[in-house]
Amino acid sequence: MKFVGKVWRLLVGIKDALVLIFLLLFFGGLYALLSASPYDGSARDGTLRLDLAGAIVEQPAEESALAALGGGSVTREYRLAEVVRSLDAAAENSRIRAVALDLDIFTGGGQTAIADVGAALDRVRRAGKRVVAYATGYTDDSYQLAAHADEIWLDPLGVVVIAGPGGASLYYAGLMERLGITANVYRVGTYKSAVEPYTRSDMSPEAREASQALADGLWQTWQQDVRQARPRANIAGWVQDPQAFIQAANGDLAQAARRAGLVDRVGDRVAFGRRIAELGGAGEASVPGSYRAVHYDAWAAENPLSRSGQIGVLTVAGTIVDGHAALGTAGAETVVETLETGLRNNTLRALVVRVDSPGGSVIASERIRRAILGVRERGIPVVISFGSVAASGGYWIATAGDTIMAEPSTITGSIGVFGILPSFQGTLQRIGVGADGVRTTPLSGEPDLLRGPSEEASRLLQTGVDGTYRRFIGLVSRARRLPPARVNEIGQGRVWAGGTARQIGLVDRFGSLNDAIAEAARRANIAAEDARPVFLDKPPSFWAQLLRGVAEGENTARAPDAFSRLAQRPQTVLTRVLADAEAMLDGPAIQARCLECPAIAPVRRARGADDSLIGRLLALVWRP
Repeated sequence: MKFVGKVWRLLVGIKDALVLIFLLLFFGGLYALLSASPYDGSARDGTLRLDLAGAIVEQPAEESALAALGGGSVTREYRLAEVVRSLDAAAENSRIRAVALDLDIFTGGGQTAIADVGAALDRVRRAGKRVVAYATGYTDDSYQLAAHADEIWLDPLGVVVIAGPGGASLYYAGLMERLGITANVYRVGTYKSAVEPYTRSDMSPEAREASQALADGLWQTWQQDVRQARPRANIAGWVQDPQAFIQAANGDLAQAARRAGLVDRVGDRVAFGRRIAELGGAGEASVPGSYRAVHYDAWAAENPLSRSGQIGVLTVAGTIVDGHAALGTAGAETVVETLETGLRNNTLRALVVRVDSPGGSVIASERIRRAILGVRERGIPVVISFGSVAASGGYWIATAGDTIMAEPSTITGSIGVFGILPSFQGTLQRIGVGADGVRTTPLSGEPDLLRGPSEEASRLLQTGVDGTYRRFIGLVSRARRLPPARVNEIGQGRVWAGGTARQIGLVDRFGSLNDAIAEAARRANIAAEDARPVFLDKPPSFWAQLLRGVAEGENTARAPDAFSRLAQRPQTVLTRVLADAEAMLDGPAIQARCLECPAIAPVRRARGADDSLIGRLLALVWRP
């Protein structure tokens, strides 16, 4: 038996050793995978290849494991500050001779973000380096960016389609009536049209007035940006009567765009590559159209955003929610903990809060506002910088700053509060199901979504909405030094473009994130040449870094031509609608959120297990 015991212990030891060796090999492989660059073949000098195969955002969202490995949406997101930093480094570095801007699979971004990247491209051009753009088809976002290039190339089968802001939204009052669903609405604000899709079958006159003014303002800003970057482009003529140019070009859409001055050259990728090779050096002789390319990821890794400095940059991006949340969604506890960690690990003399959010939970917005106010109370100046959207809860947070900076295309305001609870008494009646019970207090079982909220519960909820709105008005009044009556007048839930918002006193001045950092340095008495920003984002998780390569390897499924992109708009609208419905059902009863903003601003699609239209619908219907 002793011999058998020794043999058993030997076998167990061998097993443990093999397991240990396997684990060491596994984690060694993971480390090698994370450390290896997918662009080891990237040239050290030549042309910076800026292949924007995705969207430009303030803070890229973390990709979920199920989405990356199970076939969900894996469209890449590019951080605005990182793109701008990389372009500025290219302008200053003699190794970069030109920039090739590939927009074939560019999915957009807000006008503000695109304008900031466009300004960085302008700085590259002022440094004496050529910027050349290429796409099979251009739409509003991609053309706004391409307009900042020295040369715009279009595929011979391509087209330029400029649609402008605006479009249709869905209204469900008739559907809800058929299903017997009652929308119990509690709101403050004449223009708080977020609840209208659940109470009407069309747009109210007040909502139409506000939405038209916002769309007109954004359209004017877009045209101004393109006109300044590319004066020879006949945008007005093309938008009003494209058929005139098309007929003059004998039906050739690409040549028609060239005749209108929208593009400079019509050619395929090989011709485009040869042109880039003339500017920055040729690549492999055996590959037609090859040029000496410095890949964006390799260049961005070589020129990273600052992670140490005296000016903290805190990003509040996405819907504001309670608790913790992954990057790309503004979880209140995550944002506050990130700020506290940044204060502990750095000697900050100023803080810039970059807000790119349509709002969300009132409680979460207040939690973040108080944390920022605490920084200000310590004598640290706080500059608020608005991105593409800073409305409702996003503006609530901004009241904690010393000054607010926005850009003409920023969507802001929406100073209003609402709550909505669906009840199903009509549905139950139609299917012959009754609901009854007992109470011990007037609020027992309330809000009763089976029989409808009681009068007591409805009064309590409306009182909560009214009180929250009064607090919102008070915060804005004190922060902006405006009488409460004036804030109430310009509030009412109305959304404004940045240019108008500045005129009515909701923002102090125009400026980009870099301008906000410079303003923070000035307020902290830091010399401009010594100012160093430190981005306080929570670092991506281990698994997020591991899965990033998997996600980026599959993001080429989108059709590059402009007509296909237009055809995808209905699905985008429906996806947004379902996401809003999920937020209504899962979110807090009282919200400071701008649901009308995505109708004009870019849609930030959550990166969950399944981001498809069918996946969204199933998630909405099949709820645990």
